Amino acid sequence: MDVKIITLFPEMVATVAEYGVVGRAMQRGLLKLGCVNPRDFTQDAHRTVDDRPYGGGPGMVLKYEPLAAALQSAKSALPPGSKVFCLSPQGTAFDQPMAQKLAELPGMTLLAGRYEGIDERLIEDLVDEEISLGDFVLSGGEIPAMAVVDAVTRLLPGVLGDDESAANDSFVAGMLDYPHYTRPEEVAGRRVPEVLVSGDHAKIARWRLQQSLGRTFERRPDLLAKLNLNQEQQELLAEYLQERAGKK
Repeated sequence: MDVKIITLFPEMVATVAEYGVVGRAMQRGLLKLGCVNPRDFTQDAHRTVDDRPYGGGPGMVLKYEPLAAALQSAKSALPPGSKVFCLSPQGTAFDQPMAQKLAELPGMTLLAGRYEGIDERLIEDLVDEEISLGDFVLSGGEIPAMAVVDAVTRLLPGVLGDDESAANDSFVAGMLDYPHYTRPEEVAGRRVPEVLVSGDHAKIARWRLQQSLGRTFERRPDLLAKLNLNQEQQELLAEYLQERAGKK
């Protein structure tokens, strides 16, 4: 996949991109990631990219012209079928299904905003979709942009050492992930659940599904409400809740 990020602070992106899954994907040629700075498309000595908002109010607004030129430059370097996304509190909430959808694209441009916002005409003219990480405010779109890149990159074929890692992530099946354990078998007086050292793969799979259902019920009931649980899942959840009630 080929990704371009429109940002006033390309150094922020470059630092994050050096590490983890994204860094390894770039080293192996599975991901191309570059930045385009709108300041490079300004016409004045001060490289001005923002101005005061019409109608008054605090802060500054990113101007149409330098952003439009930066977007056009980025798009011209991407393969056909690539799309433009703007990181914005007004956007569609980013989730795992959206990450999977974006991972199917040949490329994408991510517009990282700053200051009070972006001239709305640019969003209407040149952005395919706005994306939000959640109901909170950050100082800029670079961190959200890299969060999107990380989530999408791990879904690209060949990026993870074990392709099942992505398939078993939280939210892939609409539920939270099950708990994980590693050696030693006992630590701080607490032992690994017996089923995980039993060697019975069918029982382990059943336990993990039950834990995912139970955790989702307890921590994110909104996710569970969207699922149409089959008979087995309903029974597993009922068993989980009964066991939890017995421990109280």
